Amino acid sequence: MSLGSPPAGPAPWIASSLMHRTVIVGCGGSGKTTFARRLGGLLGSPVVHLDALYYDRDWKPLAGDRFAALQHELVALPHWVIEGNYAATLPIRLGRADCVVFLDLPPAVCLWGITRRRLRGLVRGSAGRQNPQTGVYDRITWEFVRYVWNYRRSMAPRVRELIAEHAGDAEVHVVRSWRAAETLLAHLPGQPGQPSRPA
Repeated sequence: MSLGSPPAGPAPWIASSLMHRTVIVGCGGSGKTTFARRLGGLLGSPVVHLDALYYDRDWKPLAGDRFAALQHELVALPHWVIEGNYAATLPIRLGRADCVVFLDLPPAVCLWGITRRRLRGLVRGSAGRQNPQTGVYDRITWEFVRYVWNYRRSMAPRVRELIAEHAGDAEVHVVRSWRAAETLLAHLPGQPGQPSRPA
């Protein structure tokens, strides 16, 4: 298990990673959805957005036992990228993951991320509606803003504990900026100048 932001130079460690089953966690607004979609496209893996699984269009949550059961079914598959927090069920995903990406960005950056998302939604006329690319419904409340602002203090330590306890031998990458996230994606196997991933 490796902890820390990706190095600035070539990254053979990511080129050698299998990345069949990747867990993506992080604060709201950190870019989990976009990162997961791009990563899934690069790896040819199906992408699951847990918010779309947990909530319906009226933001009614799925029953906890059903939500956990669905995740057990998903992680049994050979290839996947799953993004979302949900600490209560995070051990289910971590126990099967061979790669974990923790987007640990500063609160101000995450708040700008959700603001930018809302502005894009307003331009498209889809603010507060379902994103057709991800199936995730857009909702921003003051409670959510407070959660984002306090995430590093209130939730991130718990996420780190869960990763340390349940991720086993999975390769762990803690990403602290959008630039570092781009670096991580750029150094994936099959990208220009990088080795192809073994079949």
